[in-house]
Amino acid sequence: MEPSNINFRISFRELQGHVHETARKKGWWDTDKSDGELIALMHSELSEALEALRNGNPPDEHIPEFSGVEAELADVVIRIMDMADVRGPDVAGAITEKMRYNEDRGYRHGGKRF
Repeated sequence: MEPSNINFRISFRELQGHVHETARKKGWWDTDKSDGELIALMHSELSEALEALRNGNPPDEHIPEFSGVEAELADVVIRIMDMADVRGPDVAGAITEKMRYNEDRGYRHGGKRF
């Protein structure tokens, strides 16, 4: 594995630990959540990103130096990191390996329309 991939994985895991600790401190883990609920929460953040686009993608109301889409996509990543920290999947490792795999795939992965 390349050093940059190792550094990314270490940094990602450290950050996901911080994300989860914050979520726990703020009460989001007072009760356990099913995997389905965790994924639904990720999906809801994507829906909020779509709504931001539909509304012209104005500055986010909480972090106005970023657009609504940027803030909601950040929320998606935060939700993914939180789940990864609790459930244990190696998301950072999967990202680096999937990127490597995609580099060798054909144009549009063999002709997919979208």
